[in-house]
Amino acid sequence: MPATNLIKRSATLLAAAALLTGCAGLSIREKQQVQVLTTQARDTALTCDANDPRRCAIPSPLHELAGEAFAQSGADSKNNPASDSARHYALILDSGNDALVSRLNLIRSATTSIDLQTYIYDEDDAGRLILDELIKAAQRGVKVRILMDQLSALKKVDTLAAVAGLHSNLQVRIFNPVLNRARISYPLYAAAAACCWRKLNHRMHNKLLLVDGAVGITGGRNYQDDYYDWDSSYNFRDRDVLITGPVARSMRADFERYWFNPLSVQPQMLKDVGRHILKQGVPPLEPHPYESNERVQQVVRAAENTQYVQDTLAGRALAVAGVQYVADSPYKADVESTKPADDPSVTSASYALRDVLRSAQTDVLLQTPYLVMSKAAQAEFLALQGREQPPAIRVSTNSLAATDAFIAYGLSYKYKRRYMRRLGFEIYEYKPFPEQVPGVARAPESTEEQAQDVGLLVATTPRNRGLSPIMKDSAARRFWIPGSNRPVRLLHPSALYGMHAKSMVVDRKTAVIGTHNFDPRGQTYNTEAVLIIRDNAFAEALATSIERDMAPANSWVIAPRKVAVLGGVNYTLGKLSNELPLFDFWPVSYATSFEFEPSEQCPTPLRIRDPKFRECYRSVGDFPEARVGIKTLLVRFFAAFGSGLAPIM
Repeated sequence: MPATNLIKRSATLLAAAALLTGCAGLSIREKQQVQVLTTQARDTALTCDANDPRRCAIPSPLHELAGEAFAQSGADSKNNPASDSARHYALILDSGNDALVSRLNLIRSATTSIDLQTYIYDEDDAGRLILDELIKAAQRGVKVRILMDQLSALKKVDTLAAVAGLHSNLQVRIFNPVLNRARISYPLYAAAAACCWRKLNHRMHNKLLLVDGAVGITGGRNYQDDYYDWDSSYNFRDRDVLITGPVARSMRADFERYWFNPLSVQPQMLKDVGRHILKQGVPPLEPHPYESNERVQQVVRAAENTQYVQDTLAGRALAVAGVQYVADSPYKADVESTKPADDPSVTSASYALRDVLRSAQTDVLLQTPYLVMSKAAQAEFLALQGREQPPAIRVSTNSLAATDAFIAYGLSYKYKRRYMRRLGFEIYEYKPFPEQVPGVARAPESTEEQAQDVGLLVATTPRNRGLSPIMKDSAARRFWIPGSNRPVRLLHPSALYGMHAKSMVVDRKTAVIGTHNFDPRGQTYNTEAVLIIRDNAFAEALATSIERDMAPANSWVIAPRKVAVLGGVNYTLGKLSNELPLFDFWPVSYATSFEFEPSEQCPTPLRIRDPKFRECYRSVGDFPEARVGIKTLLVRFFAAFGSGLAPIM
């Protein structure tokens, strides 16, 4: 046999062996044994009186809003949270501090149940702080359920094994585990891509915290330091919404739809965690040494401070009506290939967004970290532009300097001409050093000393640990290129921010906050969830938040570049190249970034279609603040050759 054939056959056999080894799970006997070990290890003791209905819970103004909402709602709201008689209270959580304080306060106020559903759950300070609080709640007597997507679940097999056997009131499940494991390595990821591509890409992107079935938090934030302004090098500008009232019943029903689904598996039933328990028993949960214990104590004090929670959070909640929670089926990616594209049961979150978008009459505000529109989304925006009086569409997204996913930015860069000319987008790209980040580096209406007393985060100074490419929001594609989920190198290195909020406002009347990035993955592979609130006051508050992110202090505006020589030829050739399905070779992009320069003649920012726009703005190039390097070159490479990747971005 020729040597080359022998090498090929050996490689094939090795790949097959690796695949079979990775896919093999626990035997029935092993599953029975590990279940016995896990059950026996669980503590049943309670730290509070079992007969006390409060379960040692702290008083919470946020929790009290739920009681008020239910008391004010009519009987028909029980089966229809969007009915005219349903009453809710809603609070936008723009700052990382508010988002973390709210979660801690609600967890400590729980009396019966806590359900947590998330895409990423890290083992850093923020992740462990919430985990420790959930454990304390379980030990008080509260039923706690944690559902995590496999690719970004707790990092260590040890931790998963410990939590699985920790307490009888604490349950954990992993969604859609690939290769019968809780954690997979780079080689196993390659094996999974070879055998089970659709299953690998079918990720649970939903995020939900539901307390006592009465008050919920949903939105963009996962459980990791950089979603709460706790990372010293890179943080996300994100947004959640806290909601109380009848819609919480829909949230509870949807959580249980996932929890009791066969795709949600107990970690001890998976090969790596189960074998660990069979070999060593259920390990103790190792204590977590916080990088900044002072910072942790500040936020804990804030969560315990009833007056602070009332003044800073509950007091800002708005009474709203017309609330709807919509989430995809756990089987979304599986049924997508077998059902008609117009079947709402396939991608209900996407269809809900479509219906909201179709209602637009005057204007749409859209915020997404990754401006890679699915074909279905492009068709909807194209239809809007085909109207006799199309609505204005402004989009807030990341610049290359701010994004954590430069490959996705490369595709966004490729399609800017299409988005701006055909779909009518006005695009604002978030700066890596925005001047106005909610709740960061300032203490509104309070001195720094007063702020620290109640836990407001005036500054964050944890150890600079860099970025982990393993635990970013683009987890299904994090294995492609090492560091592909790290920001590009900047001209002025410092702590920086990237956009991660997913929100929309239509006609200043309808607001959407959720997990959907309005991208092909959200359309097809990822399960998503959105909260829709049809209330003028709330929509106005959300619009104000998005417009602040689009302000010149925080974003560059994208506008057509002015080409002095052969402008018409450049436009025509660039357009032809851009429309090619795979190869876009034209080196001069249609649009570039502009910076507002205020003056006596230009006192306020202008829209790009204003005749005086170029008098008040100066071009700052395609990739402002990004240092020329391999990633900026790769952006151009993926813009030229990467359009085939769009469906999985």
